[in-house]
Amino acid sequence: VLILGAEGVGKSALVARLHHSLNLRVCAASERLSEICEALEREFDLEAGDLHLVRRKNRVLKSLKGTKRAVVFDGASWTTPKLSGFIEGVSERVPVWLCARSEHPWDIGRIWPLVVRFEHVELKPFHPGETQMLVEAAVGGGSVPADTSNIAAWLHRRAAGNPKILCELLEEISRGHYDLSNAHALRRLDLDRRIHEIFPIAADSKNAG
Repeated sequence: VLILGAEGVGKSALVARLHHSLNLRVCAASERLSEICEALEREFDLEAGDLHLVRRKNRVLKSLKGTKRAVVFDGASWTTPKLSGFIEGVSERVPVWLCARSEHPWDIGRIWPLVVRFEHVELKPFHPGETQMLVEAAVGGGSVPADTSNIAAWLHRRAAGNPKILCELLEEISRGHYDLSNAHALRRLDLDRRIHEIFPIAADSKNAG
């Protein structure tokens, strides 16, 4: 399965939701073979020690043989010949899911000849009604003030329906003091979100605030 969608649209969230119910083996970082080996070694309680990466890779492939649990490669992007060869080797033993932002060969790399045979699932941004539901849920849960419902359309336009950006905007509202009826305050709200996207607020700072 190839799960496609822009950054923040919910690919990792979908995998997290299905992780336990489908008993998935998840490689949260899939840009380097070493990261993938580390994740799968933990699944099989294997110690890497001083083993060369090639031996680690072969040992993981051997461990996967005869198992049935799907392996998820989250955050897949440009794949080298070595990495694409490993993923193909995994796909010969167990079902494979790839989460990527693009299916184009110039974005996904050498794995492209393999993924054209995958089932494609595309995650799209929220439509306005879904954004409204998210905002109303946040209001109902008490995390944002009631008048946030009045700017649901603005939030949707500002985020272009992207769930991650919508959640970040709601988080800014929850910890800030904004006059949501004021256009200048809304611009400051969006600026604060973008600043905190680059310079995240530490958990202790959030709790202190």
